[in-house]
Amino acid sequence: MSVEPADPVLLHHVIVVGGTLAEWAGLSDEQWSTRLTELGKVADHVGARWLVLRPYGPSVGLEVEPTLPERSATVGSCSVVAQPDADGRRRLARAAGALQASGSQITEATISAQLNAPATVDPDLAVVLAPSHRMPPSLVWELAYSELVFVDTEWQYFGPQQLDEAMASYAHRHRRFGGVD
Repeated sequence: MSVEPADPVLLHHVIVVGGTLAEWAGLSDEQWSTRLTELGKVADHVGARWLVLRPYGPSVGLEVEPTLPERSATVGSCSVVAQPDADGRRRLARAAGALQASGSQITEATISAQLNAPATVDPDLAVVLAPSHRMPPSLVWELAYSELVFVDTEWQYFGPQQLDEAMASYAHRHRRFGGVD
């Protein structure tokens, strides 16, 4: 791998957004296991504690989306989770509803904790498998808190090399955290 291990404080939580639920449904259990393990090795190598995969958005032309299970693996110190939720707005509404139902206060911190689980921090990096002029509907909250790297690769061709390159791009960026130079 070409990326040197990053400062663990710099990169904790990575999200990869790509494919549709129909494309996700086309992968066998063995293919999922291999994908989670291979991508997890790259994330673990740079010190990430969490790698979350989400579909880009809903499948086009399907009346009913496939219902898929959440999948997970642990690779080294990295927890890898594939969350098959293609609608970030619905996920945000569910998080607020769960907080309200439990009697918890709805704040930025409590919403963040609900949406980022199993991670305990906001995502540092969101890798989006699409051209840079298209924002994924599966991300709403994360768009405000993540550095975005766009990879013009289709889901079925996305693998460790593309994740490694996206993380290298992230490592070489100058982030101003809202500042203006």
